Amino acid sequence: MKLSRGANAGVPTSLLAVVVSWRSAHAVDAHALLLGQDGTVRTDRDLVFYNAPRHVSQAVTLDQQPAPQTARLSVSLPRTEADVARIVISGSVDEATFGDITGLTLTIHDANGPMAGFDIENADAVTALMFGEFYRRDGQWRFRAIGQGWDTGLTGLVTEFGVSVDDPAERARTAHSADPFGGRRSREELERNQVEADLSDPSRRTTVEEFSTGSWTDPLDEPSAPESRWHRTVELARRQEPAPPPAPPTNPELADWHPDPENPARLRWWDGTEWTTATQRGVPPSDRHCARCGNQRRRKLFGGLAPCQSCAGEIEEFLTHWHTQAWRVLTTYGPRGPEWAALWASLRYQRIEESAGREALRDVGLSYAERLVTFTFADGEVEQDELAAFEHAVAELALAGPLIEDLRRRMHRGRTLSRLRAGDLPVMRTPGLHLDPEEKVHLDLPAVHVRQLARGPRLTDGRLIVSNKKLRFVGDGTGTELPWNRVVSVHAELDAVVLAATSARGGATFTVTDPDYVAAALEGALRVAKRLILTPAQRDTRSIPQEVKAEVWQRDGGKCVECGDSHYLEFDHIIPLSRGGATSATNLQILCRACNRAKGARI
Repeated sequence: MKLSRGANAGVPTSLLAVVVSWRSAHAVDAHALLLGQDGTVRTDRDLVFYNAPRHVSQAVTLDQQPAPQTARLSVSLPRTEADVARIVISGSVDEATFGDITGLTLTIHDANGPMAGFDIENADAVTALMFGEFYRRDGQWRFRAIGQGWDTGLTGLVTEFGVSVDDPAERARTAHSADPFGGRRSREELERNQVEADLSDPSRRTTVEEFSTGSWTDPLDEPSAPESRWHRTVELARRQEPAPPPAPPTNPELADWHPDPENPARLRWWDGTEWTTATQRGVPPSDRHCARCGNQRRRKLFGGLAPCQSCAGEIEEFLTHWHTQAWRVLTTYGPRGPEWAALWASLRYQRIEESAGREALRDVGLSYAERLVTFTFADGEVEQDELAAFEHAVAELALAGPLIEDLRRRMHRGRTLSRLRAGDLPVMRTPGLHLDPEEKVHLDLPAVHVRQLARGPRLTDGRLIVSNKKLRFVGDGTGTELPWNRVVSVHAELDAVVLAATSARGGATFTVTDPDYVAAALEGALRVAKRLILTPAQRDTRSIPQEVKAEVWQRDGGKCVECGDSHYLEFDHIIPLSRGGATSATNLQILCRACNRAKGARI
């Protein structure tokens, strides 16, 4: 249905879309005013426009991202409050007049599509225009096409319907909130002002009826102010959206210098969460300039370029203090976590290569690796997370060399022995050996059976066979079996494995090539057979708390108390556990492997 100026038509009481479109390269702002029976707005919040795109009742909503060369309003007539008699649809332009705009059309859409249209032709040279209005008639809603203009812009249009517009000069003199209707103080502030005035002047106390009806005035307002108690002014100046923050770098979790998004010719510091204000000059285009300060480097007498002397001195001074801080972080937190990351971030902030930092940490890195391994072997067990922590430290500190390889072999062997003691045993095929049902062989190796006789030890060569059921020794013309239910304990002693049994003559001693490995496998088999396997988080009585390890290490200076060696260190119980010694700082000492073996179980 096409409407001419002044014509009207009925519209359904439903959700409608009002679309204003045009063909010229101009920008038209659409807005709406909800009017009462007296033809004016009830409050300034009845104006829906670019600074307040949604009415509080949800009756009118302005689309803030319409299609190009269109403006769109959603009008929900069922949600319109009962005391709203009219909804005026209007528009305004900033840098032209409606006489310059071609193809201006208003179209009303319902659920089935376009239902009414109004072509606004030959518009006057005005900057604000009332396109039309929805109004009530006999309980129904109708739309009237109007096309009336104001040459005073949006300000003149909205003041015609009772909206109070903010005075720019007054706004320049006072701080103004982001609320487009925030020209006056909030109700909570006014209530506080009234309480203060009542306390200071009881004669001016306000009754509940006056306060609830809004018939009283703010005691802190100027007496000459003619405005209503709850009146607010509308700020029509278009609010500028804050510029979006610069995009983060490609590696946002790393604090480092990156090309400044606002000026690629320089570098800007990214702290891992946001851009900071710290900037520096960009990376020089060639190696003839110092990569840190950008100054030109001197040429050497026999060719090549000399390092930047000023930067070399600054780097050496910084690394001296950084080295001490790094050791403190290593021994307290280890080479991981926010403290460790902050340590390297401080190095990058000074534009010092990480390779220089790792070189400065080489000695303390080796000491930390030794300390880590010693702490791990304090209780004789190497867990998987301890092995992973060692490998992480070696990679993080870029450590290499014979000492590190030896420590790595020691850690892996310790992990293997711990797995054997925990019951993670290998299974071997033994052709020709008669086994009981469900019996599995874990070890089959050469051994020498040592028996103590009155005339001296008797040695018998043979094979030691360890299964989940029993222990067998098969020699020339002799053999013995020892079920696990008769075995009490297993331990390595020099080059032999000693088994204690329930009877004095029931034990056995075997000389083997690798007694530590065999003892660990026998202990694992014994635990499995007797269901003594420890749970993953459980430790036995040899466990030493971490703080006790640190105290003993600090007291003994990280060296063997006997010979002063700083390699292959172990924690030793001064009074052995087997003789009732306690696992405490006073009963622990640091010994190297050789001194610890020489001491043995002696006090």
